[in-house]
Amino acid sequence: MKRQWRNRSEDDKGSLRDWDSDTRPTRRFPLTRLMALFLFSLFLFSLTFLFPHPPIQSSQTAKTLLQLPLTQQGDTSDSVELQKDKLLGGLIADGFDERSCRSRYDSLKYAKGLSGNPSSYLVSRLRKYEALHKKCGPYTESYNKTVRDLMYGHLSESSTCKYVVWVSYSGLGNRILTLASTFLYALLTDRVLLVDPGVDMVDLFCEPIPHVSWFLPSDFPLNRQFPDLSQKSDQCYGKILKNKSTTDPMVVPSFLYLHLVHDYDDQDKLFFCDEDQTFIQKVPWLLVKTDNYFVPSLFLMPSFEQELNDLFPNKETVFHFLGRYLFHPTNKVWGFVSRYYQAYLANADERVGIQIRVFDTGTGPFQHVLDQILACTLKENILSDVNRKGDIANSSGKPKLKAVLMTSLSSGYFETVRDMYWEYPTVTGDIVGIYQPSHEGYQQTEKQLHNQKAWAEMYLLSLTDKLVTSSWSTFGYVAQGLGGLKPWILYKPENGTAPDPPCQRTMSMEPCFHAPPFYDCKAKRGTDTGALVSHVRHCEDMSWGLKLVDNHSWQ
Repeated sequence: MKRQWRNRSEDDKGSLRDWDSDTRPTRRFPLTRLMALFLFSLFLFSLTFLFPHPPIQSSQTAKTLLQLPLTQQGDTSDSVELQKDKLLGGLIADGFDERSCRSRYDSLKYAKGLSGNPSSYLVSRLRKYEALHKKCGPYTESYNKTVRDLMYGHLSESSTCKYVVWVSYSGLGNRILTLASTFLYALLTDRVLLVDPGVDMVDLFCEPIPHVSWFLPSDFPLNRQFPDLSQKSDQCYGKILKNKSTTDPMVVPSFLYLHLVHDYDDQDKLFFCDEDQTFIQKVPWLLVKTDNYFVPSLFLMPSFEQELNDLFPNKETVFHFLGRYLFHPTNKVWGFVSRYYQAYLANADERVGIQIRVFDTGTGPFQHVLDQILACTLKENILSDVNRKGDIANSSGKPKLKAVLMTSLSSGYFETVRDMYWEYPTVTGDIVGIYQPSHEGYQQTEKQLHNQKAWAEMYLLSLTDKLVTSSWSTFGYVAQGLGGLKPWILYKPENGTAPDPPCQRTMSMEPCFHAPPFYDCKAKRGTDTGALVSHVRHCEDMSWGLKLVDNHSWQ
């Protein structure tokens, strides 16, 4: 210790000498003062050894320092987990500007994650598709080349970039379902999906692919033909088959129109046969017009079977996963969703959705429809019955708050149910609030604001805990699929009478394919396509329709 301090003092003296010689002060301290100052400093410095910090504080500081990397590691782990949830288990790609599409990430604030986890293979295929779309998307070198070949009627030599163009057609619910179907077909056949914007698609949906648009450019050379595409079009696949010579081979065209609308005929339906797909795959441009969710029939095609099994081990999650990947409301539509949810649904203990679609002619509301809604919701204990004597139920605890979101073109059903729960207490003591965002009177397919409200209401329904939907309604199919919900479906009334039973719980969350083909491609004869495999069944609401079910959950 003495040697240590002696060396230190000698260094200090040297420093003082240097300071004196360099600055040459006009006034010098006496030597005794310098020695006194040095000894006092030495005394203060030694106190740090004689009286160290209390041991408890010292050990706590060391503990904090030792734990810092672990804490940082934990924060990183939490951050990774939050990011994973934000991206829906990897379903959604990273790299988007969050401000341009709030709904893509903010939807988790409204309690709806995924129903199950997407397969790692689906996630990897989506990333592979995004890379293909980036390479072949609008105005890329490959796109420009294939468009030039298309304009001159040449068969493009490029094998890496082939396209399927979804032509905007029918009502909003149909468009959402058919767009998901066409995307899955693109995924299965390594094609790039391009979306006809129509009159309002850009105002309804955010871009789902990072850094590149999925919308078809306005200068695409075939745009003007879209309104006239039909079974009579020269490039319609069904018509080409009808006119095909039995001896001459079919010439591969530069583009092909696939008519998959509900009125398609037997030749058009051959699209769902592997033999025909072999020819179709050679065509660089496919134009698809449909109002059908045709996914179930893709599952009946042997050439797609293994790929689909790998993509969707649980067969009833197809639209749920693809819908959550593809369809994100624009900021304006998300404003409708978020404001309404926060104002009327956020504080409820349970949220119930009731979607009403009436196909009867005449002016509603109809009493038999109201009777059916109440019979279903009360019988299935979705809503609490009321005590019409007016007696308030005794309850020792806090009453349960139920928020019921009703959607209908008419306000009549909402008003009657709302008044019932206002005028009478429930027998359970539950507090039931009834809400309806809009009542447009009639469907206005081409009106932008109407469709924005409709899209907002589909999304709001998907955020509920329990859901009741109407038969045949694609509006309800979209809501149940996005929300991962198995709804109670109201049977379609006949002859102005409420059905008994009024409703049934669906066997899966998947939409129904309303107009499937009934044809065995291999045997080349008619067959019941709802009885070929265990995971494709007939729908509850449409006996001839097809829907996907999960073999493990359906009983």
